[in-house]
Amino acid sequence: MSLAAAAEQSIKNGDPVAALAQLQEEVRAKPAEAKLRIFLFQLLCVLGQWERALNQLTVASSLDPIALAMAQMYGEAVRCEAIRRDVFDGKKSPMVLGEPEQWLALLIESRLLAGRGEQAHAEALRARAFDEADASGGTINGQPFSWIADADSRLGPVLEALINGRYYWVPFSRLSQIDIEAPEDLRDMVWMPAHLQFENGGESVALIPSRYPGSEASTDGLVALARKTVWEEMADGGHHGLGQRIITTDADEMPLMDIRRIVISGEADVSRRPVSPNSRSDEGGSGAKADG
Repeated sequence: MSLAAAAEQSIKNGDPVAALAQLQEEVRAKPAEAKLRIFLFQLLCVLGQWERALNQLTVASSLDPIALAMAQMYGEAVRCEAIRRDVFDGKKSPMVLGEPEQWLALLIESRLLAGRGEQAHAEALRARAFDEADASGGTINGQPFSWIADADSRLGPVLEALINGRYYWVPFSRLSQIDIEAPEDLRDMVWMPAHLQFENGGESVALIPSRYPGSEASTDGLVALARKTVWEEMADGGHHGLGQRIITTDADEMPLMDIRRIVISGEADVSRRPVSPNSRSDEGGSGAKADG
């Protein structure tokens, strides 16, 4: 078995750290093989080694021009990760489409307050934002729902998306349809390619982060590889996720990588809207895997 094949097996076994050691040795032996560099780029992204990942992507695109398009798209995604981390740490605000609705402005402000240690004020704004947010009905993989949200209480009614190389928070209520490609490669454990259609008729390709922030640093390989989700209960009653993103509705909850299509039809029965997506089981996730 080649070291690259051994690395693929380590990934299947849920051990990206072992896979990295094996793959690096193979790359040292075959430095001009672009395919190995692309594999290494993806694995470094899984582990959150962003600068090294960018370097490998640059080398791969110089070795094989076919990799240039991927280098542009995923190079932007890597650079967005630093901004994303700062948003969740309360150091920066995400991009929004147009003028943000009042509830979205409150939700963003709640993250900034949390970053300054003003937890009580942050929680009050977050609760108010969730209470004021529009509930949107529709279907997810054909299953009807009356409301939809990210299960992580830092996000709730918004979808994280990388659009045109920028990091956005997009309210579900601003969307009419989300089509998500099936996972095929290791990079899909980090970002899922999607096509977004907006309520105003616009549309865009996007990448949706597959994992919650901090997952890349987990000592649990299954969390880093987005094969499971674990939840940390916060003092304010909210839940912060690690591992694969979970989308929740009044009917069910679903791992991101299991979702192919979400259709949002507009206003829903607000009497069925949750105050916040805080009722959590301890663990969830998907068996989605990639060979690398």
